[in-house]
Amino acid sequence: MLQFENLCKRYDERIIFQGLRYSAGAGCVAVNDESGSGKSTLLGILAGTIEADQGEVWIDGHSLRTAPLEAKSVLAYVPDDCMPYSLQTGREYLELVASTRKTVVDSYTLDLADRFGLTPHLEKRFEQMSFGTRKKIFLTAAALGEATVVIADEPGSGLDAAARTVLIDLFKTLAEDRTVFFSSYDMALTRACNAKMISFADLRASV
Repeated sequence: MLQFENLCKRYDERIIFQGLRYSAGAGCVAVNDESGSGKSTLLGILAGTIEADQGEVWIDGHSLRTAPLEAKSVLAYVPDDCMPYSLQTGREYLELVASTRKTVVDSYTLDLADRFGLTPHLEKRFEQMSFGTRKKIFLTAAALGEATVVIADEPGSGLDAAARTVLIDLFKTLAEDRTVFFSSYDMALTRACNAKMISFADLRASV
């Protein structure tokens, strides 16, 4: 479902990473590496928000480079700081994502939002929300429609213990038939999600 080959990213003369490759089917995969290794940059490239200097990414067989609309139609992305439009409400964001994925905000979505404790916050604008509330809105949106690949940057950051339990259950459910690829410093969260742990060394060594 998720595949990338020979990814390289530079900023000016600094090489962030090069030669990264990986292929993943259904299940959870967590990138655990030191700070500054380029995890957020890699996830941004996989989500199509950052352009790689070299290499290719395929989402469910669609190339992000040559067929970006098709690739992004089956992709859900949860960035580290979830701020789409500051004046947009949580409900408006969920409805926009649902429309993009040709579905609706159904009872399952609203139940998931409620389990995250979001019901009192859905009418708030993003600029009024805490960091953790914004994260939970995006995590709820990740379950909308039939996205086959979920990319999440530090999904557990800003979440309390109750929300972490909901996140773990969500990722384990999604991973039954989708690829969940996320970064995390939290080893306990990674283990609880039954995620395969990899590092940048693994991405350079894999074939």
